[in-house]
Amino acid sequence: MELTLQVNGMTCGHCEKSVKEALTSLEGVYGANVDVDSGRVEVSFDESYVSKDMMKEAVEAQGYEPVG
Repeated sequence: MELTLQVNGMTCGHCEKSVKEALTSLEGVYGANVDVDSGRVEVSFDESYVSKDMMKEAVEAQGYEPVG
């Protein structure tokens, strides 16, 4: 399954790496493509292991604000 999150607060390559690592460390997340300029994060995942809320919590724990 694929999902696009809108994430506010990302400004640089370090931000991109932090968000990507936070998401890909979750069981059931296969990949995350982060576009710092647009704030879009496309996530490939297995919904039987991980939920949108779990992904948002992982992003928030890194200090960024997932929207929607």
